This record gives sequence, structure tokens and C-alpha cells, in this order.
Amino acid sequence: MNRRSFLHRAAVFTAPLATVPGAVALAVHAPASEDSNSNPQSETLRRIQKATAAAMAMQRRDWEQGILAQAMLEANQREQVILLTKAAILQRTTDGRLGVVVSGGPTDPAMGGPAYAKAAEWTGDPQIRDAVDGLLTWIRIKAPRSADGILYHVFDAPEMWSDGLNGAPPFLAAMGFHDEALAQIKGYRQRLWNPEKKLLAHIWDDGKRQFKDANFWGGGNGWAAAGLARVIGSLPRDRRHDREHLASFAREIVDGCLAHQRSDGLFHDVVDQPTTFVETNLAQMLAFAIYEGVAAAWLPAAYRIHGDTMRAAARQKMDAFGYVQGACGAPDFDRSGNSTEAQAFCIMMEAAGARQASEYPA
Repeated sequence: MNRRSFLHRAAVFTAPLATVPGAVALAVHAPASEDSNSNPQSETLRRIQKATAAAMAMQRRDWEQGILAQAMLEANQREQVILLTKAAILQRTTDGRLGVVVSGGPTDPAMGGPAYAKAAEWTGDPQIRDAVDGLLTWIRIKAPRSADGILYHVFDAPEMWSDGLNGAPPFLAAMGFHDEALAQIKGYRQRLWNPEKKLLAHIWDDGKRQFKDANFWGGGNGWAAAGLARVIGSLPRDRRHDREHLASFAREIVDGCLAHQRSDGLFHDVVDQPTTFVETNLAQMLAFAIYEGVAAAWLPAAYRIHGDTMRAAARQKMDAFGYVQGACGAPDFDRSGNSTEAQAFCIMMEAAGARQASEYPA
């Protein structure tokens, strides 16, 4: 299946120019070899540094550039967010998409939308602002979609993918278009959700009105859980009902995955099919969503142990060069390997865990 188918350490972890609201400040200088048992925060920083260095060395497509920019935003690395944004603009298409080095999908560039918007805010650069506006216009108006307005994931077929829940909805919500974000989530859920399994199927063909891929791909459910966590974080406090509705959905996805968790804390690539390979990134994605949910109190505190278990399991999969091994691998995402998104979610998982450092060791 053809699914979407650094740095010198002093430069990476210097104090940011200003704190990103809700982000963990990574202004600690600690030896990379420091014992994680004696200083857990230093271990978190070391792992973010190594994962970032590996990610920056990887060739990237539009959604990969975007999710890495989002990871830098989560890790409070302002300079890297700006650099990644400027690089995405170099690969801007005439229709407004950013970071398109090869023909991609309609919503893939939106992965980095919130981070690119922050870069525009921080710099005041009119070129960046224009690029973000163009991307937003593409997503809101120009991108291909169904009769009821739900965005397609590819250009050559009327398909909705579970991956898409981490594409346009977080971007729309971050830009203040909350109703549009919620409408996209509702449309994806109506087509892909299995209430008995509490999992999302991977691909729906809206033309044929049937599943193209009915498997419960772990990566797709991970994208969805992470995307919902991000949308919840962008909703205003007065939208309590919407927050509760999305929180219930996100919790169901987490529970649906947990029902198939392996004893080592990881999951299979298709979560309910033990014959598929053991995969790393779903654990990182769910850990990020869980930490965000517990911190914002839309998940019970008891879920934290699940996040910790997944984080510990994923940490065992990082090699000496900072690459997360055993992820659903690029470029075809049909076998065990490495990917930019696995690097990004390693960073996001570690940063989200560190944000709770005042409550428990990161």
C-alpha cells in the first residue's frame, strides 16, 4: 500500500526569544551523556536534540515538513519553526500549498499550518503572512472536497483518510475557524469510525461509497488522536460542549488502541492484526495525545500511566544517531523503518511529557 504514500547542541537548546504559550521551555544545558535516572529532564532534552538532528537530515515532503515544524513549535524552538517555514515557502505552488517537493495531497500542507502561522506572527514578515493566508484560502475554498464539504486526501480520487484528522482540522481551529474544523472532524468520523472497535478505518472512497482500506491502521488512528488533541487545545473556553464532544471521541480512539496494546507497550501496524509488524510511532502519537489530555483535564489523570508506558517503550527504539526505529517507514509506509513523522512525534511526545515536569519527572 502506497500511503502518503542539527544542529549544534548549543544552538538547539538555547533559551527561546519568548515562550510559546503552552509549550515546554527547553533552555537547559546538560551533557548528552548525563544519567537519565539522576536527571530525567536532561534525558528528555537529550532525546529531543537527537531526534531533531536526525529529522533535519531527512528528505521531507509537504506533510513531513509540516509536522516537523509543528514538533519544533511544541518543543518551543522558535528559530527552527521560522527556518522550516521559510523553507516550505520556497516550495510554494501557485494554488497556495506549501512545501510541495513532489505531487502531494490536498490537505498534507496543512500539517504545518499552525506552526507557519506562528512564524508569521513572530517575524511580522509579509511574505510569510501572505503564504499562510494562501494556504488557508486553499484549505477553506480551493481544495477538492465532497458535496458536504469534507476535504479529500488525494487529488485523483474522492477519498477521505484517517490521517486527515491531523491535517486541516488543527490548522482551521488554530486560525479561529472552529466551526469549519468541527465540520471536517464530523465528516471524517461519519465515514471512517467503527463504534464497536472504537477505531478508525484507514480509507473511505466517497465515490463508490465503500472502504478502500477498512483496516485499522495504527498510524491513522495515531494521527487522529493527536489531531483531536490539537483541536481541543485551540477551542475557546466558551465552547465547552464542543470540547467535551471531541474529548469523548479522542478518549474512545485511545481506548480502542489500548485494547490491542502489546505487553511491551507498542502496537502492531494494523492494531488488531498481530500478523502485521510491531510499530513504534503509534505509541508516540498516543503518548502525546494522552499527555495533552491529562494536562488539559479532558482525560483522567489515570491515563498518564499509559502515556508513560508508551513513552518508555518508544524510547527503547531510538538508535545511537537519534533515529526512531521500527516506525511505519517512509516512503511507502508499508513496512517497518524510519520516517520524519516518527521523529516529529518523538519530539512532541517528549515535549508534552516535559510540560508536566512540575507534577512528575519528565
